[in-house]
Amino acid sequence: MNWRKHVHCLVRQYKSSQCLMTKNHLNGILAVEENSLFDLKLYRGYASSISPSQTDCKNAFSSKSLNSRRKMLSTVKLSDSIARNIQCVQHPLKIVSRPFCQGARNDPDLSRDFFVQLWVADRKMQNAGKKHRTKTRGALNHDDAGSCSFSGGSDELKPKLRQPPVSETVTGILQPSSPEEAMVACLLARSNLLITRDIEWANLVLGFEQENRYAIVDVYYPQSPAGYIREKSSILARQLLRLRRPFVASITDGLGNELFRVRRPFWWITSSIYAEINGKEIGVVHRRWHLWRRIYDLYLGDKQFAVVENPGFWNWTFTLKDIDGKVLAQIDRDWRGFGFEIFTDAGQYVIQFGKAESSIAPVGGIQELDVVRPLTLSERAVALALAISLDNDYFSRHGGWRIPFFDVGE
Repeated sequence: MNWRKHVHCLVRQYKSSQCLMTKNHLNGILAVEENSLFDLKLYRGYASSISPSQTDCKNAFSSKSLNSRRKMLSTVKLSDSIARNIQCVQHPLKIVSRPFCQGARNDPDLSRDFFVQLWVADRKMQNAGKKHRTKTRGALNHDDAGSCSFSGGSDELKPKLRQPPVSETVTGILQPSSPEEAMVACLLARSNLLITRDIEWANLVLGFEQENRYAIVDVYYPQSPAGYIREKSSILARQLLRLRRPFVASITDGLGNELFRVRRPFWWITSSIYAEINGKEIGVVHRRWHLWRRIYDLYLGDKQFAVVENPGFWNWTFTLKDIDGKVLAQIDRDWRGFGFEIFTDAGQYVIQFGKAESSIAPVGGIQELDVVRPLTLSERAVALALAISLDNDYFSRHGGWRIPFFDVGE
C-alpha cells in the first residue's frame, strides 16, 4: 500500500505543476488550456514587461522538474488503471476558446458596435437588391414589330407582355407620311377593329353616369386588346349634361401609351368631334341636323373625304362613302343581347376598313369589306372618332340626372 500512496502523491504534484486553468472565465466563456500561468500570459500578450532572462529561467526550471518526475514514475510498476490516468494527465484535452469582446493579438474587435454596423450594411444591400429587381421587372423593351416585353431577374416572369402585331402591311397608302401618322400606325394599320364598351356598374345600379371606357381588339388577334379608349370629363357635366357634355378621350395602344386624342365640345343642336395627334388637329366630324336621318360629314383638315347617310330608326349600319357614293369604310353596331341592350349602354362596334395589302393569310369566317380605296392612317383616326361620336349621340341612354329640356334634338 505504500507504493500506491507514493504514486498518488506524485500525481498530485504533477497536476499542481501544470496549473490547469479550469475556472478561467473570459466574458462568460469557460477556457481550459494546458499551459502554465506564465505561458498563458505570454499567449494573451500580457507579459510584455517581463525580461527575456526571466522567461528563460522559468522555462528551464519547468522542463527540469517535469523530466525528474517522469523518471521517478518510470521506476515504479503501476496498474493499468493508474497508468491510464497518468497518460490522461500527461496529455490532457485542449479546449481553445475565443472571448466575445476581446480576441487574440491579430483578431478583429468583435464589439457590439461592429455587429450593429454589419447588420445595417446587410439591410442596405437587401433594400438595394429589391429596388433593382422592381425596376428591372417593370422595364419595357420595345422591338421593331411594335411589340413590347418586360424582363425581370429570372425566367419565371415570362410570358412577356406584347402589343398585337398589325394585320396589314404598312406600305403604299398606309405608309406614314408624317410623324403623326407614324404614331398611330401600330393601332390603325388593321383591316377590322372591334370596339367594346365596358359595363358601367354604378350606372346600372344607381343611375350614376361614369366615364366611358372602351377596349379595341383586332379580330385577327383577339387574345389581347390592341388599344383602349378612356374618357376624361367632369363628374357634374356627366350627371347634368349627359350626352351633350364636353369631354376628351385618350386613345392608347395595348400597353397604355397614348397615341392620339379625340375632343368633343359641348353642343346644343348638332355635335362635332375632333381628332388630335400631339396637340395638332388632323380632322373633324360634323353632324348634320335631320329629323330622322343620321348624317355626318368627315373632314381631313379642311377637305371633306367622306359622308355618312344612315336612314335612321333601327338601322345600325353606318357606311362611309366618297363624293361619288362609293364605299370607303363601314361601322356596324352589333346586337349584344336583350339584357345588354335594355339595361346597359355597353355597346359593341365593328369598324371595317376594307381590303388592303395584308401581312397575314386570310382567316376563315372573317368577311372583308370591298372598298374603292383603303383609307389613310389619318382618315382612319377620323373614322374612329366617328364611332365614339355615334355611341354618345344615339346609344347612350341610361344613367345620369336628366334635365328634360336638354332632350330636344336627340
